[in-house]
Amino acid sequence: MVDATAAAAATAAVERLRDGVFALDPEGRTGYLNRSAELLLHATREDLLTRRPWEVLPWLADPAYEDRYRSAMLSQQPTAFLARRPPGHWLAFSLYPDAHGLTGRIVPAAPSTDVTLPEAPPATPASVGSVYHVLQLASGLTEAVTVKEVASAVIDQILPGFGGQELALYLADAGRMHLVAESGYQPGFLDPFEGTPIRARLPGTEVFTTGAPIFFESESELAAAYPGIPRDEMQAWAFLPLIASGHPVGSLILGFDRPRSFTTEDRSVLTALGGLIAQALERARLYDAEAAVARGLQSALLPHRLPEVPGLDIAARYLPGTRGMDIGGDWYDAIPTSDGVVLIIGDVEGHSVKAAALMGQLRSAVRAFVSSDDPVETVARRTNHLLVDLDAGLLASCCLLRLTPDTRTLRAVRAGHPPPLLRAPDGRTTQLDLDGGPLLGVDHDLDFPATETRLPPGATLVLYTDGLVESAGSTITEGIDRLRTTLAHATAPGLDPLATLLLGQAHHQDHRADDVAILIARLTDTGRAPAG
Repeated sequence: MVDATAAAAATAAVERLRDGVFALDPEGRTGYLNRSAELLLHATREDLLTRRPWEVLPWLADPAYEDRYRSAMLSQQPTAFLARRPPGHWLAFSLYPDAHGLTGRIVPAAPSTDVTLPEAPPATPASVGSVYHVLQLASGLTEAVTVKEVASAVIDQILPGFGGQELALYLADAGRMHLVAESGYQPGFLDPFEGTPIRARLPGTEVFTTGAPIFFESESELAAAYPGIPRDEMQAWAFLPLIASGHPVGSLILGFDRPRSFTTEDRSVLTALGGLIAQALERARLYDAEAAVARGLQSALLPHRLPEVPGLDIAARYLPGTRGMDIGGDWYDAIPTSDGVVLIIGDVEGHSVKAAALMGQLRSAVRAFVSSDDPVETVARRTNHLLVDLDAGLLASCCLLRLTPDTRTLRAVRAGHPPPLLRAPDGRTTQLDLDGGPLLGVDHDLDFPATETRLPPGATLVLYTDGLVESAGSTITEGIDRLRTTLAHATAPGLDPLATLLLGQAHHQDHRADDVAILIARLTDTGRAPAG
């Protein structure tokens, strides 16, 4: 708790300073300025408080000044610049950022004053094309999820935006720099730099360790600073640190095929973009790591191999969603019985580790119930009891089929799940007519009706989860009909090629949020004909 008397005394002391002092919040809005700042800026507190200085003062409206604020906030490094207040008064600004905003200092400065600032007087605004690519990059980074997607957005926008010909993106790991993406380099040129220690004396590593960008406007400047460094045909370079939340994560190298003068704004914008790229990479790297763990968990919970059942061929596939951090609760299983097999496909609602863990519990429970040789309607009822008793707050759908290949008899239960498809050897394909039951987990005292039928010789059954038939532009009914049509016209003789074909419509969805499971079973000629 701050002592009110001490706070008032501190404020009074700041008010007596001859230097101008001001504070901006993380959004750039003015939270405080002292009397000297008012006099130097020729603006009142009423004009500036809760507003951004560059939106109030026309002579600070050049984008380069806002970029200096953005650069300081992204890099969390102090910076400074000169600005001219009309008609001819030069002011030196120093910015000191932290996580809560920044504190600024303003002092008068003559145009020739040697104040060791990183900036000279303001540069001209960026070209329309450059601004367009910067905006496109910012938009692309907000949508990028994986490191690969971030790198692709950077390559697509940075090179055309600044007229570069080469780009290399490095991330640090275990004290060494590793190439994540590159564009424009001759094959093999970057190979010697792979795994370079972060303390090596190279511009790409030094910007990482110092946090300060390095610009070389000609080949002679690079050669003088780093004698003997391997070079290709480029004539100018920008080496940018990638700093996220105050700590370095990597470096970005831009190469240009002719000597180039980097303006004040070029340097400011590139430095600020380095911070944006670093934040996106750090977020994406976390996503990639967590997604790898999640996918591993999902894989461990699904069957590693399917059983061999006389008179039946079985194949299955699982396809993870393409977007989002979490994994889903889709599952499938095939459990041998004394006279055939029980086929199961199910889907726990939600996309999270919790959903996947609950899926694992249900799969284990179903296997245990099936091993007791219970009818499928009893298995469904007991599984429902378990899900309600677990009180997980999640529902699940499933389809259970007990199939006896010798007699081609099928007894099935459908609990809130899409109906299986049945394809006859002549290609005629229909939805399997099964009584529909409620979702699992709705209520403890529920019954699940069973349907018994006899399949034609050589019949193919396709069980699937709703991720295969759902899409943004159509209903599930339309999706099931598309799947039925695809299955009816399929000519693939084997089940694995058939599974690939049926998954094709899901593969073509670039932003598939849901995962997909599919289980296919086909009666073969080895089963004996039913009696009677």
